[in-house]
Amino acid sequence: VQLQACGGGLVQAGASLKLSCAASGLTFSDYGMGWFRQTEGKERVFVAAIARSSGVKKYADPVKGRFAISRDNAKNTVYLQMNSLSVEDTGVYYCAAERLRKGLVRSQLSDFGSWGQGTQVTVSS
Repeated sequence: VQLQACGGGLVQAGASLKLSCAASGLTFSDYGMGWFRQTEGKERVFVAAIARSSGVKKYADPVKGRFAISRDNAKNTVYLQMNSLSVEDTGVYYCAAERLRKGLVRSQLSDFGSWGQGTQVTVSS
């Protein structure tokens, strides 16, 4: 399984970014997908997740109303649209596929078994 994330960058507070994560080596449409953020010295924290059919989504409280997760099963890609970015959103963003092929929405770190390489998002004030 390979997950290739991209779309990060350096932006000012209030700006928007859209992250993409292209998946290969798995039947993408069978898997729930998620995004996590990690800052230096801290554990990865849940940001957003989406079930296999896009019908169910879950967000961490700090990003509700600002971030939107979506997926295109025809392109084997999951996205994270990030609006109204703040300094607190800074970190390395990782996409992940659930460990068990259930297609469910997950939020625990241990529920995900495949991880991308991460893409850096830096928000300046």
